[in-house]
Amino acid sequence: MELYNTLALLIVVAAIFGYLNHRFLKLPNTIGLMVLALVSSLAAIGLGKLGVDWVLTASRLVRGFDFHTALMQVMLSFLLFAGSLHVDVRALGREGVAVGAMATVGTLLSTALVGTAFYYLLPLFGLPTAFIHCLLFGALISPTDPIAVLGILKEARIDKRLEIRIVGESLFNDGIAVVVFVSLLQIAQFGKAQATPAAIGHLFLVEAVGGVVLGAVLGYGGFRALRSIDNYQVEVMITLALVMGGTALAATLHTSGPLAMVVAGLIVGNQGRELGMSDETREYLDKFWELLDEILNAVLFVLIGLEMLILDISRTTLVIGLVAIVVVLVARWSSVGLPLVLLRRFYPFDRQTLRVLTWGGLRGGISVALALSLPDSMPRDLIVGVTYVVVIFSIIGQGLTIGPLVKRLGLSTGPADDHAPH
Repeated sequence: MELYNTLALLIVVAAIFGYLNHRFLKLPNTIGLMVLALVSSLAAIGLGKLGVDWVLTASRLVRGFDFHTALMQVMLSFLLFAGSLHVDVRALGREGVAVGAMATVGTLLSTALVGTAFYYLLPLFGLPTAFIHCLLFGALISPTDPIAVLGILKEARIDKRLEIRIVGESLFNDGIAVVVFVSLLQIAQFGKAQATPAAIGHLFLVEAVGGVVLGAVLGYGGFRALRSIDNYQVEVMITLALVMGGTALAATLHTSGPLAMVVAGLIVGNQGRELGMSDETREYLDKFWELLDEILNAVLFVLIGLEMLILDISRTTLVIGLVAIVVVLVARWSSVGLPLVLLRRFYPFDRQTLRVLTWGGLRGGISVALALSLPDSMPRDLIVGVTYVVVIFSIIGQGLTIGPLVKRLGLSTGPADDHAPH
């Protein structure tokens, strides 16, 4: 019953905040929900100090909710599948090398830059921290969050070629980031002897490559099933089963469920949409996944806001977080710019493109979830607090300004597409 009460609280709060945002604030849904959740959490903290019973109950429910498991093992697969359904595979293929370079080389470079910067910055605050722990922070804060990116870019009316680079990178870089994070975590916990190049290579092969292969098999199997019938109720159920069953299978095989769902969603959303669905099925499928996507997005960003109820962010952590914002943005600029400079002959870009790629690299729930998974034996509270400050700025600050930036740089394409990914 405790789980039901927690889910009920999240859905009720998400519905109330969604109404208030749509009726009064009129912000992009993702941002509006999190702003309202943050403000409410801060108000609730004040009431909690006065001993208000319902606030203490809400705090207990939020504290008992396993954010990391809920996002990484359940919600993320649904959200990524829903988002990738509307990504143009042909356009993604044309940008494939650039997207792949940013998702791999860019993530590794950002991890190293952020980790090294923090290793030298933290002693200035009287908090000397082991280099491996600084690298862990670099690994969890480097991947752009596909949920935040997909949810906000549809409001920005961005040039389609630039959009596919940002969206494609965000869909795939969480796979490499998780492998890097897990490898560094093993080194931090068990020493370098347990994390040999062979072990890390095997982890990457199983997690990332295995996830892509599994997604291709699931996507093609789903496409064949969809093409063989014409009944929208069954076909929608097939896609739901593909995500739920595929995520469970990926966990059993120790491969990346999110990567598998991205690939499966790309296949079903492109080949399945063109060759395996009637117009009626296509319409119902889109509406079902768009609705599910909106509900899960609302719950996720409300949950991020409500986490303030249980986080203890000191003044020092807040200052370090503000410094981290600058460090992460500089690392983002460097880690995106270097791969694109090396590929400039094949994938031309200009300063405006680099600015949007840098500012559009939003951090979100994935970073928070990875930070919350750290054991208490590490500087967990510091890393979680700093991560939280960066994520809040990223979603609210960058999310609210990416649209005006795109317009000012002349990269806007006009009215938003109603069928854009989200």
